[in-house]
Amino acid sequence: MEFGKLDDIEQVVFTLPDDPPDNEKALTGPTGQPLKVWIGATGWAERSWVGRLYPQGIRTSEYLPWYGRHFNSIELNTTHYRIPSPKQVEHWAAQVPPDFTFCPKVPQSISHSARLGQGSAQVAAFTDAVRHFGRRLGPCFLQLPPFFGLERLGLLLDFTARWPADIPLAVEFRHRTWFMPTVRKQWTGHFRRHGILTVVTDVAGRRDVAHMTLTGPALLVRFVGNDLHPTDFSRLDDWVARLQQWHARGLQQVWFFTHEPDNRHVPDLAKALGLRLKDQDWASCRYPDPDRPLPGMQGTLF
Repeated sequence: MEFGKLDDIEQVVFTLPDDPPDNEKALTGPTGQPLKVWIGATGWAERSWVGRLYPQGIRTSEYLPWYGRHFNSIELNTTHYRIPSPKQVEHWAAQVPPDFTFCPKVPQSISHSARLGQGSAQVAAFTDAVRHFGRRLGPCFLQLPPFFGLERLGLLLDFTARWPADIPLAVEFRHRTWFMPTVRKQWTGHFRRHGILTVVTDVAGRRDVAHMTLTGPALLVRFVGNDLHPTDFSRLDDWVARLQQWHARGLQQVWFFTHEPDNRHVPDLAKALGLRLKDQDWASCRYPDPDRPLPGMQGTLF
């Protein structure tokens, strides 16, 4: 992930911002249930994981089932570049365990178009396809481009109001204007009314996109590490503390996607998060352990 990436992070203040005041309107109080945490990466076709997460000699067609043994979600970037067929979606869904969820990125033919795909068949084609994930569908996420600024507020509000209610959606902002307090009030209220979630991105070079805004009882987090620099782990500590606070006030679900400049390190970062959550009575998660001996390939996968 190149967005917000810095080569020199020594002067970066990674402290998470305080909650915006409107967060209280998005959370309705504790449910008595643990916070469900899905931990995922951005793809399963990673050759550097062979010998750690994947067994030696594995075929590429076996990557996804083995990925699903370790992670329980994925930031599905493939859909950003093309809309999959329903048959392809069903094939992916059949290869992972029941607790696994896919979070498909909205195609760039929608997110980067002048009208967010309105007036075309793109939105209907995409939502019709991802419905075939069934119970394995997590939130789709709309990654707005850096040039999508405040002047398109009306377009965004109209798009999200028309988005199918049965397909969960989260929005990632990149243009700086969206984080101005007066502007944030305009879209947060609309998102709450229409069940639209937010994406919070924690990356070194753009601290404003770690805006900590909640618009419902669920959230997507995109956490960009720095090749297992010590701050990667102290930042995870801060996130666990914030998630605990939010859960006590009513947060129910979080999808947490780990990124690293070198994809070899992604499972280690995900494991570090899982270890911080596994003994917490307020959280429930499944996470990879690249140091655990791999089981044999014999028998069924699940």
